[in-house]
Amino acid sequence: MSGHSKWATTKHQKAAKDAKRGKLFAKLIKNIEVAVRSGGPDPAGNPTLYDAIQKAKKTSVPNDNIDRAVKRGAGTEAGGADWQTIMYEGYAPGGVAVLIECLTDNRNRAASEVRIALTRGGGQLADPGSVSYLFTRKGVVIVPKQQSGAEATEDSILEAVLEAGAEELGDNGDTWEIVSEATDVVAVRRALEDAGVDYDSAEASFVPTQQVPLDLDGAKKLIRIIDALEDSDDVQNVWANGDISDEVLAQLDGDDD
Repeated sequence: MSGHSKWATTKHQKAAKDAKRGKLFAKLIKNIEVAVRSGGPDPAGNPTLYDAIQKAKKTSVPNDNIDRAVKRGAGTEAGGADWQTIMYEGYAPGGVAVLIECLTDNRNRAASEVRIALTRGGGQLADPGSVSYLFTRKGVVIVPKQQSGAEATEDSILEAVLEAGAEELGDNGDTWEIVSEATDVVAVRRALEDAGVDYDSAEASFVPTQQVPLDLDGAKKLIRIIDALEDSDDVQNVWANGDISDEVLAQLDGDDD
């Protein structure tokens, strides 16, 4: 399982320079609104909101946008929508399982856009339960190895998070990936903060229990489908069980240069 998100981490790092930043901002803002509605507007008492705000700040979403999203979620400012979370399941080429999380105010539009993105990329929509059993809900925290001039070592990270519920520490090249139970992700994040360790992201994620090895062509097809899905305003997260090796990842990065 370790290293399952190497390519996703690479995409995350590139997102800061992506021309689609405005679309990413909108999705992060939507997360904040939903977090406020489900747990209240105080980040200190609402860990989901705290993490949504932190993620937005780390992606350089302006503070004014964040504040307005909190107010919309709390109902003190007009403009909030009735967001619904919907999970879709599908396949990418090569039998790769895909989970798609949508946050939408229009179920028909979301279903249509997900289906189109999958079929155009050579995949297909699947019935509920068809692929979800291939994933398990886990807490995933990504920590950059470079920390304000210093380096976060395996020993220093383990020392900080082991008692907080961390189950596994994976080496993803420039980052460490800490895996825990989904219910422990807040405790792991707080343990890092207490230890003065910065992190890129901390969230509940779907981690594949089985993986499908991909060659360069398969990796390109998978990323093409994920890009098409993420291009939809309704799609918040995409998870897949395609395994992209270091060698294939290096070839992908070379193609991007």
